[in-house]
Amino acid sequence: MAFTFAEEEVLSPPEHSESISGTSTLKPSTTRLTTESFLDGETLRSRSGSFNSSVNTVVRSRAGSDLPVYDGIHPSEALSPDRQYEQDFQIEDNKFAFSPGQLNKMLNPKSLAAFKALGGLPGLEKGLQTNMVAGLSVDEKQVHGRVTFDQATTPSSKGPANLTYSTSISSGSPFEDRIRVFGQNRLPARKTNGFLKLFWQAYNDKIIILLTIAAIVSLSLGIYETVSDGSGVDWIEGVAICVAILIVTTVTAANDWQKERQFSKLNKRNNDRSVKTIRSGKSCMISIFDVTVGDILHLEPGDAIPADGVLISGHGVKCDESSATGESDQMKKMSGHEVWQRLLDGTATSKLDPFLISGSKVLEGVGTYLVTSVGPYSTYGRILLSLQESDDPTPLQAKLGKLANWIGWLGAGAATVLFLALLVRFLVHLPNNSASPAAKGQEFVDILIVAVTVIVVAIPEGLPLAVTLALAFATTRMVKENNLVRVLRACETMGNATVICSDKTGTLTQNKMTVVAGTWGSDGSFHQLEEGHPASMHISGFLKNCSAAVKDLVVKSIALNSTAFEEEKDGCKQFLGSKTEVALLQLAKDYFGMDVAVERASAETVQFIPFDSSRKCMGIVYREPSMGYRLLVKGASELMLASCSAIIADTEKTGVHISQLSSERRRKVHAAIGSYANQSLRTIGMAYRDFPCWPPPNAQTLEDDPSMVRFEDILGDMTWIGVVGIQDPLRPEVPAAIQKCRAAGVQVKMVTGDNIATATAIATSCGIKTPDGLVMEGCHFRQLSDADMDEVVPRLQVLARSSPDDKRILVEKLKRIGETVAVTGDGTNDGPALRAADVGFSMGIAGTEVAKEASSIILLDDNFKSIVTAIAWGRAVNDAVSKFLQFQVTVNITAVILTFVSALSSNENESVLTAVQLLWVNLIMDTFAALALATDAPTEKILDRKPVSKNASLFTITMWKMILGQAVYQLAITFMLYFAGARLFGFDLSDAHQQRELDTIVFNTFVWMQIFNGFNNRRLDNKLNIFEGIFQNYWFLSINAIMVGGQIMIIFVGGDAFQVTPLTGLQWGVCILCAICCLPWAVVLRIVPDRHFAVVFNGVVKCINLILWPFQKSLEMTVYPVQRFTSRLRKKEQTKLYTFSDEEASVSVSMSMNLESPPAPENAVVRPPTAVPPITITPS
Repeated sequence: MAFTFAEEEVLSPPEHSESISGTSTLKPSTTRLTTESFLDGETLRSRSGSFNSSVNTVVRSRAGSDLPVYDGIHPSEALSPDRQYEQDFQIEDNKFAFSPGQLNKMLNPKSLAAFKALGGLPGLEKGLQTNMVAGLSVDEKQVHGRVTFDQATTPSSKGPANLTYSTSISSGSPFEDRIRVFGQNRLPARKTNGFLKLFWQAYNDKIIILLTIAAIVSLSLGIYETVSDGSGVDWIEGVAICVAILIVTTVTAANDWQKERQFSKLNKRNNDRSVKTIRSGKSCMISIFDVTVGDILHLEPGDAIPADGVLISGHGVKCDESSATGESDQMKKMSGHEVWQRLLDGTATSKLDPFLISGSKVLEGVGTYLVTSVGPYSTYGRILLSLQESDDPTPLQAKLGKLANWIGWLGAGAATVLFLALLVRFLVHLPNNSASPAAKGQEFVDILIVAVTVIVVAIPEGLPLAVTLALAFATTRMVKENNLVRVLRACETMGNATVICSDKTGTLTQNKMTVVAGTWGSDGSFHQLEEGHPASMHISGFLKNCSAAVKDLVVKSIALNSTAFEEEKDGCKQFLGSKTEVALLQLAKDYFGMDVAVERASAETVQFIPFDSSRKCMGIVYREPSMGYRLLVKGASELMLASCSAIIADTEKTGVHISQLSSERRRKVHAAIGSYANQSLRTIGMAYRDFPCWPPPNAQTLEDDPSMVRFEDILGDMTWIGVVGIQDPLRPEVPAAIQKCRAAGVQVKMVTGDNIATATAIATSCGIKTPDGLVMEGCHFRQLSDADMDEVVPRLQVLARSSPDDKRILVEKLKRIGETVAVTGDGTNDGPALRAADVGFSMGIAGTEVAKEASSIILLDDNFKSIVTAIAWGRAVNDAVSKFLQFQVTVNITAVILTFVSALSSNENESVLTAVQLLWVNLIMDTFAALALATDAPTEKILDRKPVSKNASLFTITMWKMILGQAVYQLAITFMLYFAGARLFGFDLSDAHQQRELDTIVFNTFVWMQIFNGFNNRRLDNKLNIFEGIFQNYWFLSINAIMVGGQIMIIFVGGDAFQVTPLTGLQWGVCILCAICCLPWAVVLRIVPDRHFAVVFNGVVKCINLILWPFQKSLEMTVYPVQRFTSRLRKKEQTKLYTFSDEEASVSVSMSMNLESPPAPENAVVRPPTAVPPITITPS
């Protein structure tokens, strides 16, 4: 089905003007703008260019004209293109009346003049070829008709009825013409860096560049020697270093490229969500990316508005537009129909606001609106396009970056000392050196290369990379386990969480709600529980004796006072919306024969009061012909009962008979509510009140909408209809998950809006409530003093009937006493608590968009077990970084000391590990080790330990024990082979080949020790099984296979490039034996008690600090005063500059005021300057 215009209104071609580019530009005809077109009243548009202006400027007229103009904006000029967006007004083959640029003029900034020029809602409906009641057709593909600007904006007696359904189905993709003209509701993907750019960024490291220069000099000298001597292979080392640099840089760039791809995929899924729209007259859920111009979307509290538009109808819609406009006030919205009528009547003011801005949030009210701009053409889309940036580093990345700099400085210091020592020795022996100048130059370059290579090895650039890889791996796997990470730092923090404040409904329970019991009035009760009860107690038996009037009252209380709706899916109808409302609608449909569409269509709604978690109820006022007006309210049963003074007395008599709610009857109702709650049933109470007129004479109306009444003024003297008990079974996996939390040292607290009996029953059954735990209601909790709260909060396990503010107070108090807090939330008002927590979890199914935006992680299945999974993955990330840190610091210490000592002990100023060999070691310990150790998935036992404190050091005593122990072993083995290897193997070191054999053995043994030590570092504790879960980590096995294969190839075919020679079987055996012994040595280290090692370690650290203390003090006395002096000079210069600028500015301002400002008349009122609010952006 497609929308077409009635045949009598044949659409003529649009009016065109030729543009420079040759395309046709749609423009409004200025000839039709008559006196009626001018707007009267206050200004519609601020000259400041801000989105909203609260300044009411006076009406100004043009010279010689009495026609009112809003702040100088004539309706004929309201759609003039802005220079930077001229291309948005030029659309080829536009079958619609308006271009994206013209539609955007309504909202950027808000402009009633543009709204008027576009013909209001009637003009938008015609021009966009849509229907404000039925929405777009699901069968629309290509649009056959064509609408001109004049046809859309010319007032017509015929309204939406001009649009009729056509059964013809055009060819093409869905909404092909709309998407071509107005675009899709998605932003162009942020331009990620290509591989070549990432390669260039990886290469732009000062040390790598310095090493490249040294390699080129070495290569040049080698080529010179080869050419001059006619033989030789001295140039090979320079080539090998260049190739090694190329490999290291390529691998680093490849890792960065893979990381960007992974996070790009996560961001795409993060931005996707479903919204409720009307298409072909039926409500349905579609992806936010499928929203297009002309769609009719529903609005509910907590929704994040996905696209710009104009409100069609609504009840008390208020929006928070601070994220898009900087306006901190709640913005009251008015129907576009009413605004259009006010424009026609000449009573419009600048405060009228029918516009809905993408990126803003619905705080109150429900309604529908017409989409006018999507994607890059929308207000928020344009803002986001200008703000697309890469992710900031996480706290752990920043901390490790500082550590890497610190280690790098130590390495640079060692390299400097080594370079100076070798240089002095080179200069001392220079007079006796009979080599050629080229050979001498080569010797000096070799010294430089060794020193620079030490710096390359010492700088642990793999530390931040390890965090990135661990986070990328963890977040990708967490999505598969129903955790969508929005903020990367949450993944790290969750591993150290100490308290979880969890909702009940849907998180601890299954959120599969069914009405299983209820009591209507004072005497009618029913159930849907197991068989065995008398037939009269079952709901079907109860309904046989219930009067038609009571049934009708119950049906209307359920059908009208609800935001859930019915949708046809896969050939059958089902209800969508809040699970509580769906359960009530299903009850009414199954047993009362309710047709929700008929009930809602036949009722005239006067006012709708959306659900608010602070008052825990919702209501609706509709016209009741026999009574006048009727208010229906449903919500928390105790609160509903407290507002009632009457009750339905007899459900079997004809009509609705009410009587006074006596103390005895109130006690019986309380007993019924308590009985349901003790069975872990959620209780919902319903009540009503009749009014002869609306608004009631004694009720206060809202200032900005006189037709709306303050809900608090009418919530009283209600008549009790009844209470239902809704069963929401506990998730079977929750008790085991809570036990895991206890074992992991994580407390679980239930924070729920249910009554205290229901909450206690469920908390006890799932294991949250213990005999010594406290249960409290929100109303009592918020009244506690700070001292009492400090005493209560650690023992509090259940907080019932809590408001979102109670949850926020609890979170803030827990953080103040040093806890790391995770909290779940699903409602709009949960936003403050989610932001206050260290990690906020929102519900992917039941959560509002505001809650999701405020959260750090979205639970895609709303399941508590997924929170436990997040804890495990958070600990896995922290463990991965610690494993890599332990591995790399060990290699750093060993490689730097080995290079330093061997170079100094060598007569030829050469290290036992050449520059190319050190670059291979650097590749192993940075990139390969990061990939291997950062990809371990969490094991079951990862939750068997307590969380780590926020301020804990990156290094534990166990880690230092392994680092220093392994470094000592590796240095002992390599020095033994280097200094005593000749005697062990019977080598004559005067023979160059045998010298190379020994150097190859040392290099081979050193690399194999790093490979085997990688297995040791898979555990951070003192347990001995280092192979646990190794066959589940294919990355670790693959990376180790690459390192083993690479090392074997280097030994056999590396030759002159790596300055190695093939080894015999015996020599290979010695290398492997010496290397593999680091595994049993690690067992010995783990057996040594940590407390004994700590005594020795702390003593050594104190001695070192004592030795370094005089140097530190002398440094402070010499360097710090100079720094303070220079900083003071800099501040004085800046102060002088600012003072001069301010004086100059004040002089220029005063001169301009004297020149331009006319003298003020006496007694004139001097108005303060108007402050235009800044536009602030809150990124999602």
